[in-house]
Amino acid sequence: MNIHAIKAIYRFEMARTGRTIFQSIVSPVLSTSLYFIVFGAAIGSRISEVDGVSYGAFIVPGLIMLSLLTQSVSNASFGIYFPRFTGTIYEVLSAPVSYLEIVIAYVGAAATKAIIVGLIILATAGLFVPLEIQHPAWMMLFLVLTAITFSLLGFILGIWADNFEKLQFVPLLIITPLAFLGGSFYSISMLPPFWQTVTLFNPVVYLISGFRWSFYGQADVGVEVSLAMTFVFLFACLAVIAWIFKTGYRLKA
Repeated sequence: MNIHAIKAIYRFEMARTGRTIFQSIVSPVLSTSLYFIVFGAAIGSRISEVDGVSYGAFIVPGLIMLSLLTQSVSNASFGIYFPRFTGTIYEVLSAPVSYLEIVIAYVGAAATKAIIVGLIILATAGLFVPLEIQHPAWMMLFLVLTAITFSLLGFILGIWADNFEKLQFVPLLIITPLAFLGGSFYSISMLPPFWQTVTLFNPVVYLISGFRWSFYGQADVGVEVSLAMTFVFLFACLAVIAWIFKTGYRLKA
């Protein structure tokens, strides 16, 4: 494996974060903090606890996951789309770098940036409410797996998109609504039975439920099911990327 090539691409992508620190780090942290303040103050004044957890603390895992999903997709999609847009992707494809190494570098950088944002939001939330992480190892596992999985999804999106509008379509009009409807700010047990069943078709429910379980030991869905669904989505994204490189979809002129 060409470790030097992976490091070069990875460092280039991470350096871009330093050049756009406000957009990459500060902006998502500020926007998530505003969500926390508004929802915590407006709804928290009416709902004191959810499943024995104060409402302010209850929404923290959902807010972190919301930011993690959108940042993973956006970072990875832009990271691979921009070389396609400028034409420099052909230099990478013609270099002695395998497809696996390309994916590891771009997806690794996008996932790293998303995880950094998630951890900063976690630390920021600790300033507002007392946090309890009962299963820190599981928390990091869900954090890393989710970041990698949605970075892979963003990589696919960056190859599929042929303009900046399509690049923003999935994060804004699909990922964010699914996160809002996936129990970020409420427990699905609070919904009527019919809508509880409908909500289970939302894949983000399993991510948020498993992540919240790592904090408070409570989940809408069994943690084993959440972990299994995460791996299913991960392998599905890997299969699509393998097909893209095998066929040259949107990569070959």
